[in-house]
Amino acid sequence: MTLSAQPRPVRPDPSASPKLFLEADFRRLWLTGLIAFFVRWMEILVFGVFTYQQTGSAFLVASMIMLRLVPLAVLGVPFGALAARLSRRVGLIVSMAVLSATALALFFIAWLGQLAVWHLAVGSVINGIAWAGDSPLRRGLIGDVAGPLRMGNAMALDVGASNASRLAGPAVGGLLLAHIGMSALFLLCAVLQLVALAAVLRIQHRETPREASITGLKATLAAGFLAARDSPRLAGALWITVLFNIFAWPVLSMVPVIGKDRLGLGADGIGLLASMDGLGSLFGALLLAVLSRPALYGPLYVGGVILFLSVLPVLALSTHVPLSGGALLLLGMGQSAFAVMQSTIVYVAAPPDRRPQAMGLLTMCIGTGPIGFLLLGWLAEQQGASVAAVISATSGLLVLALTWRWWRPCWRNESPRGA
Repeated sequence: MTLSAQPRPVRPDPSASPKLFLEADFRRLWLTGLIAFFVRWMEILVFGVFTYQQTGSAFLVASMIMLRLVPLAVLGVPFGALAARLSRRVGLIVSMAVLSATALALFFIAWLGQLAVWHLAVGSVINGIAWAGDSPLRRGLIGDVAGPLRMGNAMALDVGASNASRLAGPAVGGLLLAHIGMSALFLLCAVLQLVALAAVLRIQHRETPREASITGLKATLAAGFLAARDSPRLAGALWITVLFNIFAWPVLSMVPVIGKDRLGLGADGIGLLASMDGLGSLFGALLLAVLSRPALYGPLYVGGVILFLSVLPVLALSTHVPLSGGALLLLGMGQSAFAVMQSTIVYVAAPPDRRPQAMGLLTMCIGTGPIGFLLLGWLAEQQGASVAAVISATSGLLVLALTWRWWRPCWRNESPRGA
């Protein structure tokens, strides 16, 4: 039974967020996420700027993020299967070790002056594989440590870490690229990921043995779809995730292109501009950590997507840096509401015995993003980044309106069938 299906829901403790930091395992998982987020957002910005400097292709800029998302579509459900059967702690250890080795390899390539766009493409795929494991592995452990009643607070803190890194990551990355070079970026990534690896090695939580009936990918996929079938709220949350990742989020990949071509900014200026998105997201996540309660999960989730899509045309058409920064600030707030509620709703709406599979299905839905990046990149090559962004945002709002029956149960926080 999910939280919303309980006869008398218990209101989360307003002090739950600070209390979570008293638990050592939560601190370690939160720190690991903070580092992974910081490296990810720093790389996304710098890889885009470097690629545009080397090729002048908006399509290739979008492709760099697309390559990070392909593993989410391909590996989301398999990782859900592994998370249901094996130790998520061990999975995290392997993931952070691979990321550390990749960053060190890219550091030496850049230090030798041999770095090319295809090296970044390979690094993007490897980092995407690690990203695919985040929801079923690390966030699944966060759910175990926090429990259902504190999951909203835990996700707000976790997304807050992501948003803080989106504030600092692009700014730091842009400054490093403009004044030192790519080798410094990868050295910083390697050091940080080794710190995260050390934190994961110290996690004390051990999962209870899994049932032997979950035997493979087919069973995991079936369990995830059964959970979505039985919970209209879960199905609605997954559909909103698909819509956001096709029509909304890909537009942010055009910030390096818009910053250079429309606003005339350099690498450091683009990094500082992109950090405004993180500032808005950080503010939104901190607000949600205090105000979050189950009755608002659905409206916040859908409302965040509507705000994001509505503000995108302003960012795309602005020729003034302050206005562009303000638009990114609002975009960050909308994305924060979406991101905090996304994992929270999926976790509490899925039956407890199907949560790992549901989180794997969520990762697969996030992995639909390459469709959006391909379409946006193609449009940007044909019509320019600004026009492509406006078309994508307008299409997203239209599809959202036409499919309201699909996501209405999520907005209304409807209980699973038969609950």
